[in-house]
Amino acid sequence: MSCSNEEKKDCCGVAARLARPNILSLQPYRCARDDYDSGILLDANENAIGPTSLPTKSQDDNHLSLERYPCPYQIPLKELYANYRGHGLQPRNIFVGVGSDEAIDLLIRIFCKPGVDNILTTPPTYGMYKVCANVNDVNIVNIPLTPDFDLQIPEMLTAATENTKLMFVCSPGNPTCKAIPLSDVEKLAQSSYKGIIVVDEAYVDFSDGGSAIQLINKYPNIVVMQTLSKAFGLAGIRCGFAIANDDIIQLMNNVKAPYNVNKLTSEVAQNAMKNIPFLEKNIQILLTQRQLVAKRLADLDFVTKVYPSDSNFLLFRIKKNAFDVYQTMANRGVVTRFRGKELHCSECIRVTIGIPDENEKMLALLEEVYNELS
Repeated sequence: MSCSNEEKKDCCGVAARLARPNILSLQPYRCARDDYDSGILLDANENAIGPTSLPTKSQDDNHLSLERYPCPYQIPLKELYANYRGHGLQPRNIFVGVGSDEAIDLLIRIFCKPGVDNILTTPPTYGMYKVCANVNDVNIVNIPLTPDFDLQIPEMLTAATENTKLMFVCSPGNPTCKAIPLSDVEKLAQSSYKGIIVVDEAYVDFSDGGSAIQLINKYPNIVVMQTLSKAFGLAGIRCGFAIANDDIIQLMNNVKAPYNVNKLTSEVAQNAMKNIPFLEKNIQILLTQRQLVAKRLADLDFVTKVYPSDSNFLLFRIKKNAFDVYQTMANRGVVTRFRGKELHCSECIRVTIGIPDENEKMLALLEEVYNELS
């Protein structure tokens, strides 16, 4: 069948002829900025207070020797991060990458054979696990969370086979806001499952449940992912970490691009590690605002549920018209995230906790728009 002139470029080009079928059928990750990029942005779980650190002012001083390639293993940054997180971490236990997304992709590439192996995820969850698996032609086994967003551990273990190389546990979850108890992670690690348990802790600094980092020395099949994008307010520098036993980290270093983390990112990240009091102050501000916003939402008669949160965002359900409410609010300058198509999330909206003024404007507009549409 030949293409029409209009379709020829799309369906008969070099890319369509040569690309792998799984790439041609790929549904890319849809990020918040694909929809809206201006206004009060409470849609991407960023830290609206601002960054924990900034680049060192240089003017004419080329103190980073930018004409030279960066350190491929980021040892100074790893030393600072290990010291901050504690639990006996050493630089050899830490991989530094371009956000957590690089670590997700590397783990799948390293441990999963295309077309044969699979990963296990627990929807509703972070969408990049699925995207990275699809890019690498790796199958996905989905064992949903309960309606209360808890793991179904017996079902997970039953579904896992010898080809299930990775289990992804998002804690605190996105969009669920809920931290998975470390006792549940231990149950998986102590079970008959022989693969790797990947605990994605992007929002761990907003939770009082503790980090799975403390389990790494006890269980060699646990990998923890963390990032500077959330609590540290550094989404713009794209810096993330994987923490694990050194045999796993060595493979990740072997497979990554030679100079994956640039000098500017590394400098800002190191500055952040030296500014922990400012980080802790910002976290407390956001936690206080989270409590206030949750109460205000719960007091609205059209809000039927506000989910408990261990993160810097809230998930809440309204009686009806959630998508129209989200879209109308965004068109008027306050951008949240509609999550109503996710499992267990019908009529749900996710909102990032912003600074007080942003939160007040969001709450006022939410009530105004809902009443208009009703």
